[in-house]
Amino acid sequence: MEAQGYEALVSDLGSKLHDFADTAAVISQLDLVITVDTAVAYLAGAMARPVWVLIPFAADWRWMRGREDSPWYPTMRLFRQQHPGDWAEPMSRVKAALSEFVAAR
Repeated sequence: MEAQGYEALVSDLGSKLHDFADTAAVISQLDLVITVDTAVAYLAGAMARPVWVLIPFAADWRWMRGREDSPWYPTMRLFRQQHPGDWAEPMSRVKAALSEFVAAR
């Protein structure tokens, strides 16, 4: 099957990552990590790498409320879901922010 759209630009490294050291090595080479609330978000934040995290409407307490940043990870930006089940809106904000991020480089 031929790749379409963004798929041609994405490399799946899953089979090459065996532990957090491998994951950290990859993160250290990235300009930006975009993820959901996973261990990768915390690892990238702890490494002070730019990381954007998509947060669900009913977020874990650690993400606090009404913030687009994290006091624990200065390089982290939060994209919160405004309505339960609606990922289109935060993804549109990620898309716009990513366009700005790329243009600034």
